[in-house]
Amino acid sequence: MSYCNWNKTSEANRRYHDEEWGVPVFNDDRHQFEHLSMEVMQCGLSWDLMINRRDIFRKCFDNFEYEKIAKYDEEDIIRIMSTPNMIKSQRKIRAIINNARLFIKVREEFGSFCDYLWQNTDGKIILYDKHSDGHIPVSNGLSEKIGNDLRKRGFKYVGPITIYSHLQSIGLIHDHDKNCPRYKEILSKHDFVKKKRYLENKVTHYK
Repeated sequence: MSYCNWNKTSEANRRYHDEEWGVPVFNDDRHQFEHLSMEVMQCGLSWDLMINRRDIFRKCFDNFEYEKIAKYDEEDIIRIMSTPNMIKSQRKIRAIINNARLFIKVREEFGSFCDYLWQNTDGKIILYDKHSDGHIPVSNGLSEKIGNDLRKRGFKYVGPITIYSHLQSIGLIHDHDKNCPRYKEILSKHDFVKKKRYLENKVTHYK
């Protein structure tokens, strides 16, 4: 039985797939911020590494409580950089702190970050044709639109590929394989809209 090829990864990664990846996040901005920050940390690295060090990230960033992170100063950056087994990227650490401050501003404007994202689909999951057969891009027009808007607002590490991964993880784009048990399970619990992938502008595929 297919598990979207996640069965070829670590046990921790498989648990993430089975319990969390692609589950729609509608009313939990802390969870949204954790997903987004994990994608920031992942840039250029493997997702296995992110999952294996997730507890370290949570310790370093106060369990991704964005209001606390928004108040971080230079001492916090030194603290995080000196944490054993933490990824030593000061640029990414500063990006997460920067994003936390801007995340709060988005919440003030839209009510929640969840509402900011889900307004793009009227609160429905997007099911692109052929994605469930494995024809999944690394970015598309929607991820570019959202990424561009976030960059204009000052967010860091939010390119179209990073945002596409974020939209997959929070279930806005449903990219489970059709033979995966999670495919029907998630769709049975949420409203969704089917879209033609070829109508989506700026689709980027792996070469």
